[in-house]
Amino acid sequence: MSFSALPSQCDVLVVGAGPAGSACAQWLARQGLEVVLVDQHDFPRDKVCGDGLIPDAHRALQRLGVHGEVMAAAQSVGHVGCIGPRGGRIDVPGRVAVLQRRVLDDILKRSAERAGARFFAPLRFEAPLTIGSADARVAGALLRSATGTHELQARWTVLATGAVPKALMAAGMCDRHTPSGVALRGYVRNGAMRERITELEVVWHKRLRKGYGWIFPCRDGVFNIGVGLAHSHARRGDGRATMADVNLREMFQTFGEVYAPARDLLAGGEWVGELKGAPLRCSLEGAQLARPGLLVTGEAAGSTYAFTGEGIGKAMETGLIAAETLLAGGSDAAVGERYRQHIGALKPRFDLYERANRVNDHPWLADLLIWRARKSPRILQRMAGVLEETGNPGHLVSLRGITRLFIPLR
Repeated sequence: MSFSALPSQCDVLVVGAGPAGSACAQWLARQGLEVVLVDQHDFPRDKVCGDGLIPDAHRALQRLGVHGEVMAAAQSVGHVGCIGPRGGRIDVPGRVAVLQRRVLDDILKRSAERAGARFFAPLRFEAPLTIGSADARVAGALLRSATGTHELQARWTVLATGAVPKALMAAGMCDRHTPSGVALRGYVRNGAMRERITELEVVWHKRLRKGYGWIFPCRDGVFNIGVGLAHSHARRGDGRATMADVNLREMFQTFGEVYAPARDLLAGGEWVGELKGAPLRCSLEGAQLARPGLLVTGEAAGSTYAFTGEGIGKAMETGLIAAETLLAGGSDAAVGERYRQHIGALKPRFDLYERANRVNDHPWLADLLIWRARKSPRILQRMAGVLEETGNPGHLVSLRGITRLFIPLR
């Protein structure tokens, strides 16, 4: 791509055109700001993800005005099937869909362009431009392409660079160098399974070693199948950590052994592409959110839920918060403080999903929840509330919540 049209300055530079960056860029451009959106990859591009769109993603897509376009391309699903180690299953109802990130992110990026944002790729964030010393106000970014470097001055820079911490480190915003989780996924085409796997399926099993497996149905007989592991790296005080003794490819193979639909899907299917892994940054931890002239948003800020690994909706939500914070104006200090407060208001819910992560640590809890939910509409309703974000996921696996599961049904 020729970068001769790349401007030398703009109002806001958004780095990263995933859900958070594109949402932020669109919202700002709608208000007439001169927005430049860059990404290190040409679009459309692949992105390792489960591809599930749960209710918070639907709400964000509606705010962005692209829900209809997304749903026209997505596979609609009516339930999330939760399968425990002993094979018990409960289908939790909810507004759910599946759309490959290659398609979803391109729709979001193009919606930002339609709003007036200018998109350039492939461009990689090398370092912030600063006024004065290196820790002074950020005034744009040094971007690198295959042909050289480009300086772009901006009143504000927004980093929406995902889970890989390189850009955060270059900007002096990284508190945690290692991820909080990891995932591995692939696409398999198997038309014979279209009538057998019709819902999102999430599977817990003791042999999956504090992780979980999933199968999500896409369109045209294609399935997203993968495994995830939360708390994959032990925490240390210096921001670094060592990964747990888990081989994700072995974990994926185990998933095919312990869950019959996964085994049949893989045995009779055709791979579409290859297995790919990716880090996760969860629980709004691991990064500083603001410094003068710069905000961090999306998964770079840790916008993925620890328990479910879901991050698309919350990435868009944090991107919109970043945009609204900038539009409100004020001094650098006021903007930074306002942004921290708005993101901080989300933190209690992320903490509840951290508590709910006990299900991954102790798969027998999934058996217990499923067993009781199959007998109690009240408990099933509570599980649906977790999906809709109207319920407290931590209550389901708290000591009090577990005790209440043994109260006789009425």
